[in-house]
Amino acid sequence: MSVARFDFTEPVPRAEELGPVHVIAIGGAGVSGVARLFLSRGVAVSGSDQRDSPTLRSLEQAGARVHVGHDPSHLGDARTVIVSGAVREDNPELAAARAAGLRVLHRAQGIAAFLHGRPAVAVAGANGKTTTSALTTAALQAAGADPGYVLGAPLASTGVSAAPGVPDGPVVIEADESDGSFLTYRPQVAVVTNVQPDHLDHYGDAAAVEAAYQDFVGTIPDGGLLITTLDDPGAARLAAHARASGVRVVTWGAQDADVVVSDVRSEGTSAYGTVVVGPGVPLLEEGTTVRLHLPAPGEHTVHNAVAALLAATVGLGLPLGAAVDGLERFAGVHRRFERVGVVKGVEVVDDYAHNAPKVAALVRAARSAAAGRRLVVAFQPHLFSRTRDFAPGFVEGLAGADVVVLLPVYAARERQEDHPTVTSGLLASGLRAHGAAPRVLEVDSLGAAAPVLAEVVSDGVETLVVTVGAGDVTGVGAELLDLLDGRSPEGDATTRTVLGGAS
Repeated sequence: MSVARFDFTEPVPRAEELGPVHVIAIGGAGVSGVARLFLSRGVAVSGSDQRDSPTLRSLEQAGARVHVGHDPSHLGDARTVIVSGAVREDNPELAAARAAGLRVLHRAQGIAAFLHGRPAVAVAGANGKTTTSALTTAALQAAGADPGYVLGAPLASTGVSAAPGVPDGPVVIEADESDGSFLTYRPQVAVVTNVQPDHLDHYGDAAAVEAAYQDFVGTIPDGGLLITTLDDPGAARLAAHARASGVRVVTWGAQDADVVVSDVRSEGTSAYGTVVVGPGVPLLEEGTTVRLHLPAPGEHTVHNAVAALLAATVGLGLPLGAAVDGLERFAGVHRRFERVGVVKGVEVVDDYAHNAPKVAALVRAARSAAAGRRLVVAFQPHLFSRTRDFAPGFVEGLAGADVVVLLPVYAARERQEDHPTVTSGLLASGLRAHGAAPRVLEVDSLGAAAPVLAEVVSDGVETLVVTVGAGDVTGVGAELLDLLDGRSPEGDATTRTVLGGAS
């Protein structure tokens, strides 16, 4: 279990009390959104990132002072420094901030500084929290709430991952459990999509993961609400724990849930389900029935949407009909079943799925969306420890494809030398031994992936290619389409259209 770098139980000052703020790695999807929130409050914001990007230029246009590269001089007159958990302590700017005694806050604490006096919906879970928090935002927007939101990826409808919303209005937060930072929000409404073992490099074992979610429930203030599912055993145990602790709970899922979800199915690029309200659910009449038709594939999409629906209605008291309308018009989220393009009968979709249940759900959704076409999955495993610990789950999920192309493991915060025996070959061996036995190809570099995929689809068979992973695999789809179209991969990027969320 890793050593805590931040105390997420400590109260955080209001945003306006932090003075000038410097954000390290400001170009990241998560912290860039926090920077936007501070800018919306008139706080002076500076930031740095290792490389230039459109995100840096956009933040600069919004009023931030940005730098490429990391240097202590970039701190300027900052009184508070904000970092994500991925920024190491030896980063020169962070080390200088610590030495100077500046206030150093985690990204989540930066969000908490923005929440004072505002009702918050915090969405946590090993799988589905990005899409569920985005769906919740869409439901609130359709109901006229104009919420603030801070997500892990940009909304397709706005192009940004964070917005302030109206003053004193609700805020939707994607609450990351990976490092325990979800304990800082103290939300009026907590949504837990599932409780499953992940991030064991931080927690150590599954019991510690469940204990962390119990601590998360313990941060809900008096009168607050937990919304979770009974279909996931860990979440069901969490619901029982919360009720025993005196927390209000509303559950969805199978027959014994407060809100029963049935007739769930995925057809093509849509998902369907029926929702029936049981007795005793606040603000909803018993027997109320909603039939959902969602513009994204995968049975999990229905469950994500039900969680969002309950957060908007039971949690915040907004009208049921408007919330449903928002869900059914949901435009999607970046890198959640995001359509990259089509060339010569080959359609490419990109997705962020990176743990075993997410990958399994994505492959099932992709099989539905393929609608009889060949399904090719290009998977980049994320973290050596996760690949090692959950290899059987990855194999089971990937086995649903016709062809699997495996990229090298994306190390992220880990080092190959600490895991010398863990490679993508671990998954390749498992897939070749699997009863379904899809065709398996291994590539030795990121750059080799697009040419190998181009060779796979060169036979003219209509194909859906899905690039999958939390690393840098996201660019492979556009490279593949360029190759199929006879263009250099350095040519114009293929226009992307979002179909919906698969995680």
